[in-house]
Amino acid sequence: MRFPILVFSLLVAAPAFAQHSHSGNDHTMADPQESGQSGFAALTEIVTILRDDPETDWSAVDIAALRRHLVDMDLLTTESKVDVIERPEGARFEIRGTQHVLGAIRAMVPAHAPFLAAETGWDVSTEELEDGVAMMVDGDAAQIQGLGFFGVMTIGAHHQEHHLMLAKGERSNN
Repeated sequence: MRFPILVFSLLVAAPAFAQHSHSGNDHTMADPQESGQSGFAALTEIVTILRDDPETDWSAVDIAALRRHLVDMDLLTTESKVDVIERPEGARFEIRGTQHVLGAIRAMVPAHAPFLAAETGWDVSTEELEDGVAMMVDGDAAQIQGLGFFGVMTIGAHHQEHHLMLAKGERSNN
């Protein structure tokens, strides 16, 4: 009776062992590239760029400013509440949040409006609300409504450059 149990155990264990085996010579998977959570990964990317640049002025580098901005991005994305008022020409997004999130909303939304307008040609404006910010976006109504607030906020390839500017201690408006 022991022999069949031993054979069964080996048959069941072998595939599981193979899946979890980490032999040094078997590289069927690529080496890991992700440095962790997205904020940490963004910091890692910028630090690598700075370290690889012999012209980096280390006395001006401000990684803490970049971290604060990444925290604002996270708060805006994960904790703000957005009411959408669709209009024939686009949408009005009313972005609100708790006191904890309000600073991020007020820092990010008005600063992003000119970049969004420049990138798309859309008419973009903001208005401060007691508990948030309203952003009016008029242009390609179907696209604006389809993307919604969070999709619209991703438009424009300025984010990476902005992160590098922050880290270098340079002023940036977004």
